[in-house]
Amino acid sequence: MTDLSVQIGRTRLKNPVIAASGEHLIDDAGILSAIAAGAGAVVMKSGNDSAAAQRQLLQAEYVALDAHWNRLDWGAGAPRAATLLTRSGLTPLSLGEWLDQARRMDAAARQADCVLVASVVMAGIEDAVRRARAVEDAGLRVFEFNIGTPYASQSAKGAVSTELSPARVAELVGTVTSAVSIPVWVKLSGQSERVPDLVAAALGAGADSAVIAGRALGLVPDLETMQPMLGTSCGIGGYWNLPLTCHWLAMSRATLGPDRALIGINGACSGHDVARMMLAGASAVGLSSAVMLRGWDVIRDAVADLEAYCAGKGASARDLIGRAADARRSFAEMPVLDQVWRNHIPAPLAPGETVRRNR
Repeated sequence: MTDLSVQIGRTRLKNPVIAASGEHLIDDAGILSAIAAGAGAVVMKSGNDSAAAQRQLLQAEYVALDAHWNRLDWGAGAPRAATLLTRSGLTPLSLGEWLDQARRMDAAARQADCVLVASVVMAGIEDAVRRARAVEDAGLRVFEFNIGTPYASQSAKGAVSTELSPARVAELVGTVTSAVSIPVWVKLSGQSERVPDLVAAALGAGADSAVIAGRALGLVPDLETMQPMLGTSCGIGGYWNLPLTCHWLAMSRATLGPDRALIGINGACSGHDVARMMLAGASAVGLSSAVMLRGWDVIRDAVADLEAYCAGKGASARDLIGRAADARRSFAEMPVLDQVWRNHIPAPLAPGETVRRNR
């Protein structure tokens, strides 16, 4: 058997496939399904004490889009190339109910050698610290501190956070990590040109890992109604984001060195995508949108396909981490080529020709 185990700071995962937070992980049945599908870790749907944030679930809406930005049927038949546009929400459970659920699900996860992760989207730092302490007191092994949601500018004031200042990230993460002894994973935004600086700030303030990079805000006009789809700018993600996430993983690894664990998020749809993000520097990779769209087989297949890939390369999962990132060179280091660009432009129109016949 190929060794798929990885280390995220102080936490061992049996494999690097993480069932990342989403509405499909609100109920017990969803969490248990992710565990049964073989995920190395499962991140419960985030919550906080903000009434405005909790109301977001009642205002949430979702649409899958094809490559032409047309609506797709939701469900297992959605293609890999589907884009997910959402106004997402948080768990509807009270803190007490959420902790009770966390205890039950952690017991189930331990039986499957899976790590259950409790996640909080920051509304205020006091609430985040209180929840982190409650998570530790409940016996959970990892706390995810989400300060990188795409929605802060669109949500009610104080509902959720999108932190883009390294100094602010360091302050917030330091406050949380000093309050608990369990590992803290910090989820950060990709809506910045300073992602490696945000990662460095989080890890420098005591986080075991940074989860990069959260979804961006996007607006898709509907040609039929001439209105924004879902009424506003929404969180958007899809397979096309994988190169962006891989870039930030590689840049963060170059900034911090190879010894700090990073978690890739946003753009992975399969086991081969997990391998791609690991080659770019991730120690583990979260899948969420693909699971929401196509079901729990996405997780099971991702683990199986990753194992087959590693076996074919004669490598463990750990052997993949950063291989492509460490081979990355700058433009200035590339060889000089002979007019290669001319092979990649359209043929010119003939004199008098306005439309080519082979369109």
